[in-house]
This record gives sequence, structure tokens and C-alpha cells, in this order.
Amino acid sequence: MTQLDTGPDGEACDADERAKDFDEGPHGRTVLVTGGAGFIGSHLARALVEENEVRILDDLTTGSVDAVPDDATPIEGDVTDRATVEEAMAGVDIVFHQAAVVSVDESVADPPRSHRVNVDGTLTVLEAAREAGARVVLASSAAVYGDPGTLPVTIDEPMTPRSPYGADKAAVDAYAHAYDATYGIPVVALRYFNVYGPGQRGPYSGVIEAFVQRALAGEPLTIHGDGEQTRDFVHVSDVVKANLAAATTEHTGTAYNVGTGESVTVTDLAAIVREEAGTDADVRHESARTGDVRHSRAATGRARDRLGFEARVPLREGIADLIGVRVETSQPSGSAEQAPQRPADHGDV
Repeated sequence: MTQLDTGPDGEACDADERAKDFDEGPHGRTVLVTGGAGFIGSHLARALVEENEVRILDDLTTGSVDAVPDDATPIEGDVTDRATVEEAMAGVDIVFHQAAVVSVDESVADPPRSHRVNVDGTLTVLEAAREAGARVVLASSAAVYGDPGTLPVTIDEPMTPRSPYGADKAAVDAYAHAYDATYGIPVVALRYFNVYGPGQRGPYSGVIEAFVQRALAGEPLTIHGDGEQTRDFVHVSDVVKANLAAATTEHTGTAYNVGTGESVTVTDLAAIVREEAGTDADVRHESARTGDVRHSRAATGRARDRLGFEARVPLREGIADLIGVRVETSQPSGSAEQAPQRPADHGDV
């Protein structure tokens, strides 16, 4: 259900310290992070735990209990199980709903399972939050846009998802608005673009992680298609800051893009990784993947104006830090199947 995070605590320190510099998050609250043993969820939990009572709900299908902060309370369970969610939600002020099937390919292979976890699981969380009177911050995705008609893509862009995963997240967005409007529960949906950073693992961990692993191993970097497709890569510490801002904003019942507002071609991304890794590893091209979005870049004005959020970590700096962590902690950098270069592969949700 949640995204794998097997990195040691030390690997996430720099990213977590960046997030702690943002002081607009909740304080003295009881919070629940679903998927909190996963990639984004565990970073978020570490940013929250010093000032709040934090509970983690995760079924550990792909998440790791080692990623849960020591001061957080772990609860092993499934977000589709109403009794489990209601128990975890008891007395909670804010829930950050990060748990999901995040793989586009898995959603294509098994749409009913993807829908059950992503949509039914979200409804279960929303219902439990309604009973508990809790604020909800939902993880959505740029996958809701499909191939946008204009760039940068604004929140008002029609949702035309190209995958079951994207359709799931479009439904999540719609329910966020509906529950806020109908029941008066403060709900915010955050549409993540391509998230990267320390602690990202697994076959669907994203193109940056795959490039870094291969570059450090001296293996060829594989690009699907001509490499001219563009993506908006946002560092996990910035995604955490967006969540913290969403937890306190008065502007609820809507969605916000979480990206940098800048894009890079996958060819240029490979060049940056090779330069920062100090490798002359080859770059090879394979056939484009079915359903890949051609271009993606977030319009960030609404998040800036209403949440006070702007991404701060430049792409090259984030990649350099990630490579430094890999080298310093001697993380295995063996062969890894590279993930699709899709906005949906945000690694966290």
C-alpha cells in the first residue's frame, strides 16, 4: 500500500532539517499519518513528531517500520478497514492521508485493487475524520491532469487522467471538495508532481533514484523515448512543507499543485546526475512507455498565495545531496529497473 523506505534514519536527516525550518505547521496536536512508514509519510512524520503526538497507520506492504520515528506510535493496519481506521483516528485533530497504491503500472494491471485502496481507502479515512471532527490533508497527484492543454498546468486545468491511478486521484480530489462543502470538514488535496529525495526505494521509486543508482554503479542510464519529455521535480522536504502549510490554512475545500514551477527534460536530468556523480556512464534509449505524459510543469501561484508555500530546493542541489548521502552511507547502488518518467511516480503516496 505505502511506498518503500528502507533507508537508515541518518539518510533522511538533511531533508528533514529543511522541512523543520518551516514553522507554519501544527503544534501541540494529535495527528495521524496514513502511509507513515513510506517515503513521503515517514519524512512528514519526522517533521511533526517533535511538536505533536504522531500516530502512524501503515500495513507495511512496502513501507518499513524502521522508517517510523521513535517517538511516533505505529499502528499496523489497512486504510480500507473501517474499524482499524476509526480506532487510529480516535481523538485525532489532523490526518495526513498518504497511503495509496502509487504505481501507474500496478493500477493498469489491477484497476479494482487500485480503486479499492486509493478511492475506497480515502472514503474510509474521510468518514472516520468526519466522525472525529478532524482536518484532512490528502495526497493527490499531477496524474489527474493527463496531458495538460497548457503549461504551466493550473489547478483549473480539466482533469483528463490517462491511467486508472490518475482516475483514482481525480476521484480523491472530488471527494475532498465534496466533504469540505457538504460536512464542513476542512479538507485540502495536494497534487504532487515528481517527488524525489532520500529514502525513496522500490521499482516505482522514480527516475531520479533510478538514474542515481545506475550512475553510482557505473551502469547505463536508460531513457524511455527521445528524452525530450519534461518533468517538474520537487524535493521531498518541500513536499513536507506543503503538507504542514495545508494543515493550518483557512483556504480549504480545494486542491493545490505541489511542484517547483520549473521543468527539465529527461535528457538534461540524466546529464545533471552524471555530472554530480562524476561518472561517464552511458545513456541509452528504449521505446517510449505507453501512456507517458509528454510535458509537465506546475503552476504554483495558488499554493504561494493561499498556503504561503514555495519550493526552495534547486534540482541540482537536491540531486547532489542525494548522491552525497548515497556515497556517505554506502547504500547499495546495484542494478535497478528504471521507473517510468511519469508525473504519477511521485514516490509517496
